[in-house]
Amino acid sequence: MSHEQPDNPLHGVTLEAVVVKLVEHYGWNALAEEININCFKNDPSVKSSLKFLRRTPWARTQVENLYISTFSSQK
Repeated sequence: MSHEQPDNPLHGVTLEAVVVKLVEHYGWNALAEEININCFKNDPSVKSSLKFLRRTPWARTQVENLYISTFSSQK
């Protein structure tokens, strides 16, 4: 069952792609300042961040909101 989601800026974007693009844009230090979570502060990696974000809905929401606010106007 496939539904079109034209108004969803995250449609078709994986969590890994979100994290990678944010790290490329901000870097780990600035990303940790934007979103105060330990997986961005202490020995950060994409793999450890994904593991944490998949288990922690509130943190994932913050990351997705930052992605939307940062990149939604860049189409």
